[in-house]
Amino acid sequence: MTKITIIGAGFVGATAAQRIAEEELGDLVIMDIIEGMPQGKALDLMESAPIMGYDANVLGTNNYEDIKDSDIVVITAGIARKPGMSREDLVKINSNIIADVCGNIKKYAPDSVVIIVTNPLDLMTYIAMKKTGFPPQRVFGMSGVLDCGRFAAFISMELNCSAKDVDAMVLGGHGDSMVPLTRFTTVSGIPITELIETKTIDRLVQRTINGGAEIVELLKTGSAFYAPSAAITNMVRSIVLDQNRILPACAFLTGQYGFDSIYLGVPVKLGRSGIEQIIELELTKTEQDALNRSAESVKQGILTLDI
Repeated sequence: MTKITIIGAGFVGATAAQRIAEEELGDLVIMDIIEGMPQGKALDLMESAPIMGYDANVLGTNNYEDIKDSDIVVITAGIARKPGMSREDLVKINSNIIADVCGNIKKYAPDSVVIIVTNPLDLMTYIAMKKTGFPPQRVFGMSGVLDCGRFAAFISMELNCSAKDVDAMVLGGHGDSMVPLTRFTTVSGIPITELIETKTIDRLVQRTINGGAEIVELLKTGSAFYAPSAAITNMVRSIVLDQNRILPACAFLTGQYGFDSIYLGVPVKLGRSGIEQIIELELTKTEQDALNRSAESVKQGILTLDI
């Protein structure tokens, strides 16, 4: 069975483990430096198995040796945003955490596919690729699936229609510079521009950009975890089952969309080997300009990294 490790046993990691276990996508290792926490959550999930009817094995550990030979490693470790804190404020602390984690992944799971969830996501994914030394197609970030989910949810609520019928597309960095693409966002194949007036679409776009911050403000302490864990599970499922789904991910670009040697959110084909293909959309000048601004923000962030 596929071995899936989640590093970071907080709300995002533990909820992702629950979803993955319930779908029986593989045996799980939950790893965290806090003694007892991953063990307790793993035991709780194992005790849920007879009730929910799944047979995935879940191990909680504080020992990196237990991640040995993992097929997929999901990194959620790091501090979460607090009210008023930008993703960029997290760079210094979380970059040190990612560097340490990736050193251990390189040692114990050298053939794994690595999915980064830790914020600021684009920069942490870049660090992870550098620190593991893995091919970029095996190191990518969970950003676009979450951002698309939020955009689609707001459209569904606005139209009072089934969320299942909404397909959204968001490119760019995972933060204030993300680029929701209304032209590629549809409801049962109908462009949202045919269903929603421009002023309302602009409001929904802005709400999508502020989606994470809105939840942080409401919770007071902590940040979103249901939607991020659902996004993780979506990506893990596509890899484990080799579905080759077209999903937006934070991918390493080598000339696509006019950018080179940076990580940015773009649509990709996701299969057993990781990113099988980067899908390059034909953008309008306005869309490309917005993506250029997003890429420039990521480039500036990369320049601040101490790698």
